[in-house]
Amino acid sequence: MQCIDNKAYVLQVVELLKLEAEAITKAANRLQSEQVEKAVEILANCRGKVVLAGVGKSGIVARKIAATLTSTGTLAVYLHPADALHGDLGIVTSDDVAMVLSNSGETDELVVMLPHLKARQVPIIALVGNLRSTLARNADVVMDAAVDKEACPFNLAPTTSTTVALSIGDALAMTLMQVKGLTPEGFALNHPAGRLGKRLTLRVRDLMHTGVENPTVSPQASWIEVLTTISKGGLGAVNVVDELGHLLGIITDGDLRRLLQKSQHQDLASLTAIAIMSANPVVVSPELLAFHALELMENRPSQISMLPVVDAQQHCIGLIRLHDIVRCGI
Repeated sequence: MQCIDNKAYVLQVVELLKLEAEAITKAANRLQSEQVEKAVEILANCRGKVVLAGVGKSGIVARKIAATLTSTGTLAVYLHPADALHGDLGIVTSDDVAMVLSNSGETDELVVMLPHLKARQVPIIALVGNLRSTLARNADVVMDAAVDKEACPFNLAPTTSTTVALSIGDALAMTLMQVKGLTPEGFALNHPAGRLGKRLTLRVRDLMHTGVENPTVSPQASWIEVLTTISKGGLGAVNVVDELGHLLGIITDGDLRRLLQKSQHQDLASLTAIAIMSANPVVVSPELLAFHALELMENRPSQISMLPVVDAQQHCIGLIRLHDIVRCGI
């Protein structure tokens, strides 16, 4: 068994990475502008879905490209050629586009499937390593994914060839995303569980405490009432509202403690919410992105940990805490 000296491990890995990077560069330089333009045009004008097909390692790459397209605003599915020949061709319609991957361009299952795609008048984009192959000859667009050699020392295992095919697929997907004008907000709609998705989709209304969970007191409430309401609400604060529900101020448990420490014992009996509250506090609307509410709390000389939520008429409709936003993973 041939072994690599320990000191040569890093050199070997680096050289193989350079080999694959060089193959991508060569593929980029070989691409013909008219083929690229036609491929993007076909994909952008697709009224149905993009059907990806490939066998073996090319099939795995096809699955990944399908996932990338779908997540960036273009409906795509993977179709195994063998399954296609046993009924799954039923998912393919004349509104679809086929993107077929094969290094040799002569994979049996793919070659047999090609006439059936053509019978459905489906445009075929080939990511292929052999421009004289059956796949290349039958494709409407040919993307040259040829490589000089695989990273495999025996030049057998699909490595460099699959890297180049994947890179071309990614490049097409990212270009298509720009052609379609996908915005970060649109991207986030397909990624609601990720940090970016949450930052661009979750709003204050989704996280705020409202209704019976929104503790409020009148401006004439005694400090005992304020303390009781804060304790009962469990949020560490209470909103002060007038008889019509308009926000007048906010009182946090810290505000209450600090004022009690400074007050004389004989003054406590007359201490009311209006004297304790922070008037005209920073507020947010329920439609504001939660991430922007977080920025309001943190990007200031003196950080705050909660914000009253008001509607367009300045009615107090809720309370949102920094803790609520951080806990959801933003």
